[in-house]
Amino acid sequence: MLLLTNSNSIHYLFLVFLGMLSLVVLLIIVVLIYSFYQYKESVRVSQWSGIINEKVTETIVYDEGEIAPNNSFAAFSDYPLFRNLFLKKLVETDNKFSGAAQNKIKDLFNDYNLQNEAFKKLNQKQPYLIAGGIQELTAMNVEAALPKISSFLTHPSVQVYQEAQYAMVSFKGFEGLHFLDTISTKISEWQQLRLLISITDIPADYDDTLKNWLESSNDTVVIFTLRLLKKFQLLSLYPMVMNLLNHPSVEVRIQAVKALQSLENSSTITELTDIYPHQPFEVQLEILRVMRVLKEQCCAGFLQQQLVENPFSAVKIYAAEALFSLGHHDYLVQVANDKASSEQLVQIIKHALQEKIC
Repeated sequence: MLLLTNSNSIHYLFLVFLGMLSLVVLLIIVVLIYSFYQYKESVRVSQWSGIINEKVTETIVYDEGEIAPNNSFAAFSDYPLFRNLFLKKLVETDNKFSGAAQNKIKDLFNDYNLQNEAFKKLNQKQPYLIAGGIQELTAMNVEAALPKISSFLTHPSVQVYQEAQYAMVSFKGFEGLHFLDTISTKISEWQQLRLLISITDIPADYDDTLKNWLESSNDTVVIFTLRLLKKFQLLSLYPMVMNLLNHPSVEVRIQAVKALQSLENSSTITELTDIYPHQPFEVQLEILRVMRVLKEQCCAGFLQQQLVENPFSAVKIYAAEALFSLGHHDYLVQVANDKASSEQLVQIIKHALQEKIC
């Protein structure tokens, strides 16, 4: 009886081993098949890339009458995967050229109706595909896509709604920023930079719109608007910018000080000096930085006070550098040579004077 039980156990273990071995072999076969498929795909993509690059290059370099028929390109031009690769290459190339070359690239896009491929992506569910479609339609200036693209401004995916924002501004300039009226999500630093670069001018009747954005409950909208004011030096909104130094957000206050640097008038330094004691530390440092840049002699006494009396080394550094930029070299040397000055203060002043500390 015991012998029979052992025999059954061995038989069972053998079957388990055989099953596991079969599974391993099957997995190896699947991996090999997949690897072979991937290899074939990479070879095909490489081949197609060469054909597409040749087509794009000859289109840019030669006139239409000088281009010989490209049978290899024609053979694949209706394949969906080939067309998507072609579209991708055109967008990449478009970013590298301007003028006549860029126009030829867009002609290729239109000649082969590649907008169809881009539009198809807008109907997909994957955010990266939608964002890619928006990028392609924007790069190729397909204005007919604007109504569809605008519907993605409230898409839950950051990738998608950021591309939609950028597209609206790329097509419509300042008017494309209308989404700032209602946006509740944060605008990243990178996105703000992209949008700022795309805005080349501001209409004459901008005041009411910008005022509304400066009063937005979304801090990033306020910050972006301040950067717009700084870029275009919109002096009429100076009072509102100064009032933002009472904003609850420290970052908004810092950006307001930076904007005031570009919007400065005869009272700016006095106003900054008056409000300085009531500001958070980070804002105080920004005010000192602006004083260094503006080089107004009227703030020399204030800077001297900060250098000697303020307990924070960062403030002393900014004050010393500002005094140096104002030309108060002799005063700094005098303080550095004063026996009552701390070693820390002496080192800060020497650094400001660009002397080597021994």
